[in-house]
Amino acid sequence: MTYHRTDLNGAAVGVGVSDKPDGLAKIEMPGCAATIWRRQLAPEFQAWINTLDPSHLPKARLVLRPQAVPDALSHLCNMAGMDEGAERTWLEDDISDLATRFAEMMRAPYLRLRLDAINTNACRKFHIDALYARLICTYRGTGTQYGVSRDGLDPDRVFTVATGAPIVMRGTLWPQNPPSGLLHRSPPIAGTGETRLVLVLDPIFDIEEDV
Repeated sequence: MTYHRTDLNGAAVGVGVSDKPDGLAKIEMPGCAATIWRRQLAPEFQAWINTLDPSHLPKARLVLRPQAVPDALSHLCNMAGMDEGAERTWLEDDISDLATRFAEMMRAPYLRLRLDAINTNACRKFHIDALYARLICTYRGTGTQYGVSRDGLDPDRVFTVATGAPIVMRGTLWPQNPPSGLLHRSPPIAGTGETRLVLVLDPIFDIEEDV
C-alpha cells in the first residue's frame, strides 16, 4: 500500500493505492480518506464493454443483501438485452465480488447497489457524500475525479481514478476528526459522446431506517 498525502488542518490526509484488492480495507487506517485498488481490466473485456450499445448496459438502484447480488445482476443483464459470454460473466462476477468485499469491510448486512449508464454531467460538482462510505468503480468511460479542498472550494489538483479501478471513500458520517477535505465528482462528459458505466455501492446498516 502506498499513499498520496496532503497536509490539511495540521493532519495528513491520505489516499491509499494498492495493487491488491485487500488494500481497499485500509480505509479504516487513521488519516486515510480513500483507498484505490489499482488494476487494469483485461483488454478483451475493455474492448467489449466500450463498444457495447449503451442501451444494453445494465441499470439499477437496489437495496439487497450481498449474497443476492449475483442473481440480481443476471436478471439486470437479461433485462438490458446483454448477450451471454465470457465478458458478461466476468462483469457479473466482478461486481458480486466487490459487493461481498465491501459489505465485509463495512460490516454491513445490506448494500445499496446502483448501476448507471451516464452520458451527461451528472454530479459534476465536487462534493463529499452524506453517508458512511462509498465504493465506486467505472467499467466504461472516464473514472471518478477527486482532490483535497483546503477551503471548501474546488481542489487545486484533480486526480482521475483509472477505468476499472475501484475506489472506496469516506463520507460525512464516517467518525473522523478533523474532516478529510477529500472531495470527488463525476467527470464532465456532456457533448463528448461518451457513455460511462458506473457501479456505486453504499453500506446499509439498518434496512428499516433506509426505507
